[in-house]
Amino acid sequence: MRVIKLRGYMNSPAIIPTREAGLERLKAFLPSAGKEYAALRNYDLGPENHLSVSMLSPYIRHRVLTETEVLKSVLSSQSQKSAEKFIQEIFWRTYWKGWLEMRPAVWAEYCSNLNKLYDQLQTQSGLRKSWEEACIGNTGIDCFDSWAKELFETGYLHNHSRMWFASIWIHTLELPWELGADFFLRNLLDADPASNTLSWRWVGGAQTVGKTYLASAQNIHKFTKGRFSPRNLSKTPKMIQGSNNPNRLPISFDAVPDNPKKYAILLHWEDMDWSGLKDLLPNAKKIFCLVPNNEPKPLIASNLQQNFRKKLVDDSLMRWQKNFGSVEFIENLEALKSDAFDTIFTNYITVGHTRDFIQNFDWGSTKLIKITHDYDRRTWPHATHGFFRFKDQIGNFLLALN
Repeated sequence: MRVIKLRGYMNSPAIIPTREAGLERLKAFLPSAGKEYAALRNYDLGPENHLSVSMLSPYIRHRVLTETEVLKSVLSSQSQKSAEKFIQEIFWRTYWKGWLEMRPAVWAEYCSNLNKLYDQLQTQSGLRKSWEEACIGNTGIDCFDSWAKELFETGYLHNHSRMWFASIWIHTLELPWELGADFFLRNLLDADPASNTLSWRWVGGAQTVGKTYLASAQNIHKFTKGRFSPRNLSKTPKMIQGSNNPNRLPISFDAVPDNPKKYAILLHWEDMDWSGLKDLLPNAKKIFCLVPNNEPKPLIASNLQQNFRKKLVDDSLMRWQKNFGSVEFIENLEALKSDAFDTIFTNYITVGHTRDFIQNFDWGSTKLIKITHDYDRRTWPHATHGFFRFKDQIGNFLLALN
């Protein structure tokens, strides 16, 4: 594969599923993480030319690279002031996670609505036709169709294009937002239930009630450098329907018991920073690894996304091999009952399909203990209101990194 370096960025047609590739991409990005990123980050020059963004999100999403190490690397290369915009983007992802952890009912409502919509796709031919044309990029809107194909073929979209895409899906094509969010969630390599669900709600006016995001032809033309000049985009937002934001619930973090007896460790692809489990490894009776294919049907992840996650797991297990020894791969959780473990330790799993899968399992008398990283413990509880109140704490979060 040919790799081109330009202005400190790595331009690659494929996102390689290894930590080493993530570290190389981070190193290439650092010289431009400051003022250059702030000035150019909104420009999408096409799938072969994502020169103005880091493309680190697929690695951070799965914690192959952690937020802490990325932030520390950036601050070793740039001042906090010059890198402010990039630092905020890292914390946007953190904020969305914390916000949804305290309001899981929003995810439950999305899943419920999505299941109903999939039933409607079987009976409403007009809806199904419009949905299929949007997913395969056959709407006649040049930019939208290009982004649909890019997403399906590469598993990636520039963040600005994600906003434009969602806006056109909701306001111009007038398709249910849940189907669009599902399309992203099943295809993006960095697909994250919190960031994805809440961003789509924000575009449609449900997240910040009454505030929508409406893409304009002029804005798209400007920030794609004239690549697209779409016509007939809606100039009137279509407010999506949904419940009011529920009251927030406290986040509960498990305590690790002293001297646990008969226990096993469950690894998963949602969070591959397994350092918090390291001290438990010597006395673990077994180590299991959940294979990343437990999405509920018919909402199956794309082959590209599934393969990316499986290869990230393989790479992570290879790096941790001397710590783990023998690992048993499992597709369901019944194997965890075979040895009647007292406790199962695993990395904390945030709101999403994998959490639903694990919570819906009958654990019997076995206790599931979720290990939470210090970064998450410090940041998530501050996602109480809007991002700008959360943003006021970023300075304190950065001080705590050391």
